[in-house]
Amino acid sequence: MKQAEKIEMLRQLQAGRDALGEALTGVDDAMAAQNPSRESWSILDCVDHMVQSERYLLTRLHAAEHTDQPFEKSRREGKIAMLAADRSRRIEAPEQAHPKGRFATLNEAVAAFDATRAEVENWVQNCTGDPRRMLTDHPMIVGPVTCAETLIMIAAHPARHAQQIKEIRTQHHSA
Repeated sequence: MKQAEKIEMLRQLQAGRDALGEALTGVDDAMAAQNPSRESWSILDCVDHMVQSERYLLTRLHAAEHTDQPFEKSRREGKIAMLAADRSRRIEAPEQAHPKGRFATLNEAVAAFDATRAEVENWVQNCTGDPRRMLTDHPMIVGPVTCAETLIMIAAHPARHAQQIKEIRTQHHSA
């Protein structure tokens, strides 16, 4: 990965983390644990999900196989970036990324997220290959996925759930 690409990816990863941090400002453990409805996740569930999702995608980055030619489906990276951050279209999380009450407090969940995010950033910083020539898989996409696409998903995912957290907070205030 070229240095300029690393810098841009690290910037995108930080932007996603910043969106999450902003959405969580002022949230205490009581608010974080409150479910707005039976069908929806609590704020703590959202962070739990993000930790599990990012940990899983990190395993996919580590499992990637190199290929001689870049693998790119027409404009898929842009589409992935757009869909990953867009809450107007519901996307059901894969079962392995569903929240399971793994964290007792919001601080514990955020610390786990930050630790996993640091591992992703480390992967980016140490990547010497072309992420478009590194193929892996994703449970929601048929066929190969590049590490570039996986990184785009990882970077955009917290912004999606930051929007969800803001929606939950709005529901708390109006209840």
